[in-house]
Amino acid sequence: MSTTDLTTAPRPLLLADGRPASAAWSLDPAVRHLNHGSFGAVPLVAQEEQDRLRRQMEAAPVEWFPALPRKVAAARIEIARFLGVATDDLALVPNASAGASVVYANVPVRPGGEVLVTDHGYGAVTMGAERLARRFGGTVRTVHVPLDADADTAYDAVVAELGEATGLVVLDHITSATARWMPVRHIAAEARRRGIPVLVDGAHVPGLSADPLAGLDCDFWVGNLHKFGCAPRGTAALVARTELRDTLFPLIDSWGAPDPFPDRFDTQGTVDATSYLAAPVALGFVEDTWGWGTARTYMRELADYAERIIATAFSELTGEDCRVDVGMPVDALRLVRVPAPLAASHAEADALRDRVGQELGVAAAFTSFGGVGYLRLSTHVYNTAADFEYFAEHCVPTLGAWSRNQSYGGQR
Repeated sequence: MSTTDLTTAPRPLLLADGRPASAAWSLDPAVRHLNHGSFGAVPLVAQEEQDRLRRQMEAAPVEWFPALPRKVAAARIEIARFLGVATDDLALVPNASAGASVVYANVPVRPGGEVLVTDHGYGAVTMGAERLARRFGGTVRTVHVPLDADADTAYDAVVAELGEATGLVVLDHITSATARWMPVRHIAAEARRRGIPVLVDGAHVPGLSADPLAGLDCDFWVGNLHKFGCAPRGTAALVARTELRDTLFPLIDSWGAPDPFPDRFDTQGTVDATSYLAAPVALGFVEDTWGWGTARTYMRELADYAERIIATAFSELTGEDCRVDVGMPVDALRLVRVPAPLAASHAEADALRDRVGQELGVAAAFTSFGGVGYLRLSTHVYNTAADFEYFAEHCVPTLGAWSRNQSYGGQR
């Protein structure tokens, strides 16, 4: 099947010397990497910088660790500038889930209180909310937000569940399983008006938004630099801009405990913090090579193309419309419905991911929401239209065959 006539594919991004953008990464060329959103990919220049820093650390650890807090503080300045926030509002943590855990461990206890989440929430963060609710002696209230809900509908659904018992609201800025934005600015404003603390999980946001916290009045925000920002893994920001930030302490007690927020997060004993220190190199590489604005435009245009050709391929195969009506869609993350009964649960989606990787040589993400399975497309600057054309032409027919075998009781 020819897919190139469905829409115009964006021209691939190139390095300054004319090589393809992928030459700046160490990704296995034998694999089609269509899932940047799950674990990110680190450019070679940032890998090399982290290796250089690790050599320094191992050459003179007695010199390295006493000086480390000052180096982490310097990295925070550059990361805060990238996110458009004040340096004193930002602490560095290993990942967004760790940042959420910091909040859960330190937020004031509200006896019998509820923690409000949505059914789009990231599993690990929701599990943490359940643990917090047990500490409250309360419960977790889960709000259903339809996948196709626009900003007003999503806002109404969440705000309708706020009440006297609500002790914390946990919202995704971009949802992981369903690849959509949530209207966090408006919801947070209403929660703040009622005096209810808000935690926003922005795991996917850094790199996808030019100014992610502009106009967002929440108590806590967490975001991964190692996803679309391409920083070394284990680099995330915890932003706290209200009076509750003074209650936040690292999960590891260390000699920085007497320091104010966020300085006390800079001292974490013998933790390898080279990912933090190398993060500005990754962020600067994209900016200096293409500019983040150009990168975001390319990711959006490529996602438009990928979504259209793959949804068309599945639709032609199944005779059903496999396009997905996602309210508030994300530029670089898209959903396409896969044939039933594939990926009908979280466990089945993960199993399908593994099988596609092992048997088809494609790193892809599959998700489930409401018992329906989806392919979650994810683009970055090193991807090209050919990556997604390959999936449409070679993987879609195989997935169709797998779905038919599974439907009739065949082997997975």
